[in-house]
Amino acid sequence: MRVLAIDTALGACSAAVLDTEHGILASESLPMTRGHAEALMPLLKRVMDEAGMMFPDIDRVAVTTGPGSFTGLRVGIAAARGIALAADKPAVGLSTLSAYAAPHMAADDKFPVVAAIDARHAHVYLQVFSPGGRTLTAPRLAALREAVQAAAETSSCIVGSAAQSVAAALSQADAPPASVDARAAPDIAWVARMGAVVTEGQSPPKPQYLRAPDAQPQNAAQLPRR
Repeated sequence: MRVLAIDTALGACSAAVLDTEHGILASESLPMTRGHAEALMPLLKRVMDEAGMMFPDIDRVAVTTGPGSFTGLRVGIAAARGIALAADKPAVGLSTLSAYAAPHMAADDKFPVVAAIDARHAHVYLQVFSPGGRTLTAPRLAALREAVQAAAETSSCIVGSAAQSVAAALSQADAPPASVDARAAPDIAWVARMGAVVTEGQSPPKPQYLRAPDAQPQNAAQLPRR
């Protein structure tokens, strides 16, 4: 299976092409917090050219669906849907929290994984996985202290853009972390690998926001209806 993976949910604009028989054929990740819309299509062209493929050669498109930046999510999901529609290929969505956790669960199944993404205002997007990969805490918006409590119970792999904040808040009496991975965005190679194994139709490419947008319409500025 050949998978085109796209991630614009957080602090990078990334794409990769995976051939499940030959591994990652091409991959590129540009660190950024804004400007994904302008960067994505040129990046996709470079990755596809390096892989020696055109969009109809892909069997599936995989895209991160959040939680993450509202604007970034829309950019990646719109591109994935458009490419899938034009190429007449399926598109699947993947949680950013799961994408953060996947390489750690694959490397070592002895420790639980606490995945935490910075949601600002002392909050995080949180999901906790058992050592075997089972979800212990469903994805949700939580206070930072809840992530700290989850990591304090037993030695855990702490991952995500808020991982350093969670680890720093642990006390000497808490269980020490097994590892801390505070990268700004998931590894795009793992997004591609997850995209290859997810069941088609069970994970649609729809945004997973987990919170209302910070920007709200100003009712006072609305014109009165006649």
